[in-house]
This record gives sequence, structure tokens and C-alpha cells, in this order.
Amino acid sequence: MLFAAGFGTRMRPLTDDRPKPLIEVAGRPLIDHALALAEDFRSLRVVANLHYKAEMLETHLADRDVVTIREAPNILETGGGLKNALPILDANPVFTLNPDVVWAGPNPLSLLANAWEPARMDALLICVPTGRTVGHEGSGDFTLLPDHQLQRGPGFVYGGAQIIRTDLLNDVSESAFSLNQVWDQMRDRQRLFGLCYSGHWGDVGNVGGIALAEKMLETQRV
Repeated sequence: MLFAAGFGTRMRPLTDDRPKPLIEVAGRPLIDHALALAEDFRSLRVVANLHYKAEMLETHLADRDVVTIREAPNILETGGGLKNALPILDANPVFTLNPDVVWAGPNPLSLLANAWEPARMDALLICVPTGRTVGHEGSGDFTLLPDHQLQRGPGFVYGGAQIIRTDLLNDVSESAFSLNQVWDQMRDRQRLFGLCYSGHWGDVGNVGGIALAEKMLETQRV
């Protein structure tokens, strides 16, 4: 699942005439960076949710093996968007990717697949130490415990890639909601886990992040 529905407000004025996933970093759109990560998993169905300037993304993805789903009239956020796409994804668990980040290092999806333990995990999130991020401000989203369980706190940034079971999504009555709501339930059940990323990671959430991400891609190879 590619989360491609957002408005890209912090990327203005670049997003005045295009959706954020079509902004280029190092010569190619952000969504193409994300799709490159999925090339090792070609047997899996890829779904992208769309909302802002959806027709531009539909055109861009028309010759790709990607199923698109428009969220209308309202955007559904990450949890609602994933729940809305479940009939099309037809899988449990699923990978999800945020296409507004870039990676310099091993494929995060491969790392997740190799570390996934369904008997004890409801979600496994790629987490990046704050010292290996560019373009990101703040002390982090999570603290990674010695047994790899996650708690809210400083130290690690959620990298925008995960494997997640979808069962708890059906317990949320709202149509629009954040995955943070589901993650907190998983944490309380001691089934929310993190995987420390060994490479470098760039947040392209604002205009200034583009140059930082491009420099990272030029200089960091893991």
C-alpha cells in the first residue's frame, strides 16, 4: 500500500500544480523511488490511494502494475485509507510505504520480510535513529526497547515502511483516522515492534528536504 493521497501542504509552492508524490528527487518522482523498493516483491499487488490532484497520479501510474483507488469526497488519513483499500489489497498482513521519503541503504521491505514474526507481532515498523536522518526535525517518534518492542518516546523516527496486520482496523468506527490509533492499541497488547534501519534516510516533507535528500543519495552508500 502506497499512501499517496496527501495534500503536501508543507511542500508549497511545489504542490500548487502537482501532488507531492510527483515531486522529483535526484531526477525522478518520489513515488517512483517508492515503487523501486517494491520491485523485489513483484508477486504482490500494489495499491496506491489518491485524493489531491488524483488524475495526475493516475496518468503517471497508468502503465505501471499499480491499482489506484480515489478517496472522495474526503481524505481518509493513513488508517482510514488502508482500511478503505483492504478489499483491493486482499491480504493480511500488508506492507505500507510512505512515498515522501528516500532511502540510502538496504531495501526496507526486504528487511521487514526477513524479520517478520507473525506469532508475536501485529506490526513491525522500520525505525531510523535520529542521527541517520536528514530533513527531519524533532527527537523521534519511538523508543526501541531491548526486545525490539516499541514505546512512544525519543530516539527513533518512523521511517514510513512497515508490515502490519489489518485485523484491528475493523474495530475503528470512524472512516478517517490515523494509523497511530491502531499502533497504540498494538503497543498496549505488547505486539508493536520496530526494526532499526542500518542505512540513511531522508524526509522530503518540505521543500528544503529535497536538496538534503539528494546530497544524502550522492554521498551515502551502505
